[in-house]
Amino acid sequence: MATALQDTQSAAARSLGHVALHYQTPEQGPLAARLLTMLGFVETQDLTLPDGAHFYRFVVDPRHQGRGDGIIYLSVVPEAQRKLVAAVRDALKIGTADEHPAVGEMRGHLARDPEYSFHIGTLLESLEELEERFLALEEANRSDPELKGRLKITYNRALKSDPEIEARLNASPIYGKVDRFAYGRNGVQAFVETDILASGTLGESTFLEFDYVFPDRQSHVLSIVEWA
Repeated sequence: MATALQDTQSAAARSLGHVALHYQTPEQGPLAARLLTMLGFVETQDLTLPDGAHFYRFVVDPRHQGRGDGIIYLSVVPEAQRKLVAAVRDALKIGTADEHPAVGEMRGHLARDPEYSFHIGTLLESLEELEERFLALEEANRSDPELKGRLKITYNRALKSDPEIEARLNASPIYGKVDRFAYGRNGVQAFVETDILASGTLGESTFLEFDYVFPDRQSHVLSIVEWA
């Protein structure tokens, strides 16, 4: 059984301030912003830059609108970064018959496990909200003219341990038939991978994770990691 380290130091309160995300091309700014809105983030600023690209500020929920934490900044990939990624991709011969084998190996790991590399997690307080938002994403991936085929969605159930949780997940419109499991119990995960947002060594897609933890459980997937 895994154990948690105890914090024996007292310090002033702190919180995670912000993360910065990038969309691939200037014209995809409004689409990237719409996707974040669909995921429940709240847009508080849309600044048009001199080159015509958009710089957005989002917060995780309205309570953070005037604060300095819970922020997501969204902007286009910087030009120097774009050039560097292009050079890396050229050196690895990506998309050619001579593509470096490490590329396929990395993509294989990411396809099997959305948590394998860089990703961003958001905790929701409502399982029903998580279900509603991801049902809407599934529909958008099927039929939305701008989003169709650009969202890869993956779900992880909680490790089996609680009959009440099992019953709730069996009745869930998104988790009912899921046979993948999180690295812990008493909580669920939902992931969306999209090439609208750029990240990682190859400058390709970004993984966004959304979690729900069942209340009144002393141990859960975000407090104790377990390897089943």
